[in-house]
Amino acid sequence: MASFKPTKVQFLPKLGEKVTEETLYWKNYKSPVQIKEFGAITKIDFSPLPPHNYAVTASTRIHIYGPHSQEPIRSFTRFRDTAYGGRFRGDGKLLVAGSEEGLIRLFDISGRVALRQFKGHSKAVHMTSFLSDGFRVVSGSDDLSCRVWDVPSAVELSSLTEHTDYIRALAPSKLNPDLFVTGSYDHTVKVFDMRSGSSVMTMQHGHPVECVLLYPSEALLVSTGGRYVKVWDLLKGGQELVSLKNHHKTVTCACLSSVGNKLLTGSLDRHVKVYNSSYKVVHNFDCDASILSMAIAPDDEALAVGMTNGVLSVRHRRHQKDKEMLTSRRRRGPSYQVFVKGKNFVPRQDDFLVSKPVKQYLRKYDKQLKSFEVSKALDTALQTWTRTSKPDVTVVVIIELNRRGTLKNALAGRNEEIRGCFCVLFFRHIFDPRFSRPLLMVGDIVLDLYQQVFHQSPVVERLLQRLMEVLGREAELQQELLQVLGILDTLFTSLTPRKEALAHNGMHVTRHDIEQ
Repeated sequence: MASFKPTKVQFLPKLGEKVTEETLYWKNYKSPVQIKEFGAITKIDFSPLPPHNYAVTASTRIHIYGPHSQEPIRSFTRFRDTAYGGRFRGDGKLLVAGSEEGLIRLFDISGRVALRQFKGHSKAVHMTSFLSDGFRVVSGSDDLSCRVWDVPSAVELSSLTEHTDYIRALAPSKLNPDLFVTGSYDHTVKVFDMRSGSSVMTMQHGHPVECVLLYPSEALLVSTGGRYVKVWDLLKGGQELVSLKNHHKTVTCACLSSVGNKLLTGSLDRHVKVYNSSYKVVHNFDCDASILSMAIAPDDEALAVGMTNGVLSVRHRRHQKDKEMLTSRRRRGPSYQVFVKGKNFVPRQDDFLVSKPVKQYLRKYDKQLKSFEVSKALDTALQTWTRTSKPDVTVVVIIELNRRGTLKNALAGRNEEIRGCFCVLFFRHIFDPRFSRPLLMVGDIVLDLYQQVFHQSPVVERLLQRLMEVLGREAELQQELLQVLGILDTLFTSLTPRKEALAHNGMHVTRHDIEQ
């Protein structure tokens, strides 16, 4: 009697899933290290100088962390109310921050007491930053004004009141010390020039602006607000270059990586998305709570994310040395020695070798198929986790039942819940070329068996109506594609004689000639 052959599952790659160098680069981060802060983390900023410590602004304090430390190496706690927007200067020696009380404080990294206090705002100051010369500070406040301050004298140099709502985004130019960009809840992004004392460019984002970001060349500007991430071309007078809508909730923060200037965005939907140079999502980081702030180290060695629940999540890059150390630390236990005992034995030439039969381990659906329990085998393949995570297994069992000629018997006598499972399976995978043929075959059998009782279940009837609508749209799309294919065939056919004639005359045919 022949032995039972288990069902062979061919795991095919998902459509559109491409493993690129960028994907591997962003997957090469370790599991996150989580640090609990005292409140929601509103700002994270890395020092531009090695070892790239980072400042975390949360509640009424600012903590400075080392690149691999889980405890703050320095704290600034001289705030009476909530602190906002702690940022380093270009040399990494000074730090500026705003507060709920309207004061702006300047700190020395090596000290604890504020070196300067800038007074003038009447409401909370959420955004502060140094201009590129390092001797001036710019701030954005809920009193609708942007102010520029002189660091040595602590005197206000200028006040700009062109926004009509809270100012919650600020990005200074690194190439020109007189330029900076602001974003406001009045849906506008403005580029200010201190030499003229007013804005020189205004862009309409369309939603309350949460973050603005300049590319290193400063030819492109990124603004985030609502579910949209928009890229503007400043060399063309602020023309909108691209509008992205990949998040499900408000996009609160954005930053650029140092390698390739890849754009990263964080959102209240708890996801960090990484875009390539053509603004396609190449990787996604999941977090435990809504994201308020994010920053990446200048050397891409660490990615820090601040969340609404006060948790700081820090991911460090994995290096080859870490992998080698991890491998060297692994010690084989005594059970492993017993398991491999005799595996490396090489028989001599005169030895008589007796092979031991390999025990065959069957999966649950294979055991049921071996016992001819076809209905139970189909039930196992239709379990929620299997049909959602491994539809390959479900389809392979269906194909095996059809090969045995028992598929109709396995589908018969099903209740409303199982019929709903079939409809959901069709709805999700009917257009996948890997599964479409077997599922169409199952659909025909299910319709033949249950067409008289479908109307008795409003849930199944509703699913079937949705399925019919989707199938109708797909049929229309296929019809349009066939028409386009016919047009292309006609064009290619009309071009063929011309190319042959030109080749016969000894003329060189270029792509430009064909297009003309």
